[in-house]
Amino acid sequence: MEPTTPGRPRISLATVVLDCPDAHALADFYRQLLGWEVKCSEPDWVLLRCPDGGTGLSFQSEPGYQAPVWPERPEEQQKMLHLDLRVDDLDEAEAHAVATGARRATFQPHDDVRVFLDPAGHPFCLFLH
Repeated sequence: MEPTTPGRPRISLATVVLDCPDAHALADFYRQLLGWEVKCSEPDWVLLRCPDGGTGLSFQSEPGYQAPVWPERPEEQQKMLHLDLRVDDLDEAEAHAVATGARRATFQPHDDVRVFLDPAGHPFCLFLH
């Protein structure tokens, strides 16, 4: 954690929360994809953490959830964020992502990055170290 600066409270990022139609289903996808552990589970909310520590990833069920469109198009649901996941081998990571339930996006803007959609439609990118 960063040292406290006089006159400024200590603030750190604990978790990133993804809204989705089913928190448990999406948490299970990312648990399998990342190999992370469930640290907290409630009826509409799940927290995952890397066994090595660091910022967590949480999932919150939202009844009115609308999946974002990739690539973005005017007048359609925009993504609010996406995850960038560093990998050792793109082909191996792609096979693993697809086996756990991801879909490769039709639009791929770069040769050295692969864009996927998780089961709730959130885009995420795989890229080499």
